[in-house]
Amino acid sequence: MARVTVEDCIDKVENRFELVLLASHRARQISQGAPITIDRDKDKNPVVALREIADETLSPDDLKEDLIHSLQKHVEVDEPEQDSGSMIAGSASKSDDEDDAPETVTFDQMSEEDLLAGIEGLVPPEKSDDY
Repeated sequence: MARVTVEDCIDKVENRFELVLLASHRARQISQGAPITIDRDKDKNPVVALREIADETLSPDDLKEDLIHSLQKHVEVDEPEQDSGSMIAGSASKSDDEDDAPETVTFDQMSEEDLLAGIEGLVPPEKSDDY
């Protein structure tokens, strides 16, 4: 069907499986109304997608990133970190009565360095013959 187009795309995308994923993703975009970057010439959407990849009117890396983004079900949003100055000011305002109370550990205020130091201090469990 589109063998010549596939052969033209192999030097742009080395892996045939990845080429199929990218071309099918682009064909779905075209069927949803995305503008095409080449002349259609009565070709169907998968052939148009392959020709766009072969002519390098679309970057395979951009298509790959867009494909990955479309498959993600949960996208993490980076929230700004709390200012360490406000944590220090909050701990310095303790009264003498609070010093006698047991200190509570809050995990939300643990710095990355403290976490890494704690992980490095862990000792792996001893192997025993019981198992």
